[in-house]
Amino acid sequence: MSEPNELDNYLDNHYIHRSNWLRAAVLGANDGILSTASIAIGVAAASEIREPVVLATLAGLVAGALSMAAGEYVSVSSQTDVEKADIKREKEELEEMPNLELKRLAQIYEERGLKKETALTVAKELTAHDALGAHIRDELGINDISAANPLQAAMASGAAFTIGGILPFLVTLFLPLENMEYYLYGFAIFFLVLLGAMAAKAGGSSILKAVARVTFWGTIAMGLTALVGHFFGVSVA
Repeated sequence: MSEPNELDNYLDNHYIHRSNWLRAAVLGANDGILSTASIAIGVAAASEIREPVVLATLAGLVAGALSMAAGEYVSVSSQTDVEKADIKREKEELEEMPNLELKRLAQIYEERGLKKETALTVAKELTAHDALGAHIRDELGINDISAANPLQAAMASGAAFTIGGILPFLVTLFLPLENMEYYLYGFAIFFLVLLGAMAAKAGGSSILKAVARVTFWGTIAMGLTALVGHFFGVSVA
């Protein structure tokens, strides 16, 4: 009795089914930490009082979260539109030229390693069961795991950006204004390292590689922003 349940849940120990929401969440949190901290560092480098730093960081946090959510929704919706258009076209082709579509499906299975006769048999059986589903999955490469979900991606990105952006915002509120750039950089790198490690753990990839990646690019982004603030040498008071 337990075998069907084991087969139904066989992906529970794999990581691919997390790819859609994990990508959006990691992108949002990483951008939230990095962009908000970079804005704060740039303003702190040119400011002698706390208020402009806090205000700029808060504005960047709110605008960034909304922009991230909207951008993710629009981009993933575009992907969904492309998928729907391809599915519609595939449905029309199945109605207009079923024999050619059957041969195409058999060819796909043959290219994957099946013998020609076996590939044709599999194609015929899958076509009889669900022709459109077989072509969507095996010809177009669309399945339940890879299918785009605009609302899920938008919510994950916006929420993750907000959580990530709040961290450097708290630094601007409570830590001393003197050497604020260094506090922001240190805490931002710490937050990015934690994010990279958690994302790598959730995705089953190398933690060391993920940490090195976020540290390197985070340092470049925040370092260049600090240079901009120092270069212009404008005192915001």
